[in-house]
Amino acid sequence: MLGEVLVESEKRPVEPPAFARTGIRVLASLPTGQTPGQTPEQLAEVLAARTVEAVPTGSLVLQAFTPDSPAGNRLADEADALLEAVRTRLPASRLLEETWRAREAGATLVELCVAPGVVTVGSVPAKEALSLSPGGRQRMRRSGDSPSRAAMKLEEALVNLPFEPGRGEVCVDLGAAPGGWTQRLVARGARVIAVDPAKLMPELARQPRVEHVQESAFAYTPEEPADWLFCDMAWRPLEVAQLLAKWGRRGWATHLVANIKLPMKDKNPILVRVRHILTQEGGWQGLTMRQLYHDRDEVTVTAHRGI
Repeated sequence: MLGEVLVESEKRPVEPPAFARTGIRVLASLPTGQTPGQTPEQLAEVLAARTVEAVPTGSLVLQAFTPDSPAGNRLADEADALLEAVRTRLPASRLLEETWRAREAGATLVELCVAPGVVTVGSVPAKEALSLSPGGRQRMRRSGDSPSRAAMKLEEALVNLPFEPGRGEVCVDLGAAPGGWTQRLVARGARVIAVDPAKLMPELARQPRVEHVQESAFAYTPEEPADWLFCDMAWRPLEVAQLLAKWGRRGWATHLVANIKLPMKDKNPILVRVRHILTQEGGWQGLTMRQLYHDRDEVTVTAHRGI
């Protein structure tokens, strides 16, 4: 353990831990407040030197975060100050300011973790990063017309995908009511088939690019394959996994974004079974499974077929 909510491992796991917000290769862990005569400037010099030594070429995205704990959150100002001090000691020509371009630019994400008693610097290629946000905290803003906070979960999931639903693409939203996810998909120009026995918010029901099918998601059969399948149903996880596997097995959708609700206890065994159902029984490929910042007792699953 590096500290509260921070875990260090000698080996990289085969599958990224579902409950990890971020993952970096540790370049150095330095004690703070314990080295006689060490100034913040000297600490910044050491961290900058370790960064350049470990990542000698290419673009860098430099970020700082604190552990998501009460003690860690109190160090936010210290983390910001250290970030600026290290930034001024790195070649300006290598710093990529547009974080959203990091993956396409082949940049390396360098993160400073300021925790009680220790500062850790680590790196990860942006293309392999679990998140491009500092510490994996992708805070999304809830729009004033959103019917629920569920929309923020979808926005965060799409931010971490290499692409998202485009204009004219067909999206099926299982368990759509009251319409948080459908609303955000329509805003992107997609055509949405919203499946739910309950009613949608009135403005969505009148939207010409929304078709509301008032029946159970488990009974629904699409008339044509969809580009995207979305699902955020408060239902038993293994039954939802079986439903999503059916869509994959029958080729009813190309891309998948779904939230799987989890029990209060024994979450990991359920996740193992869900992964098996989706990949081995459903044929979904490239599966990711993560608890995002806006998730609660759930994980967000993404996958695709035949691309």
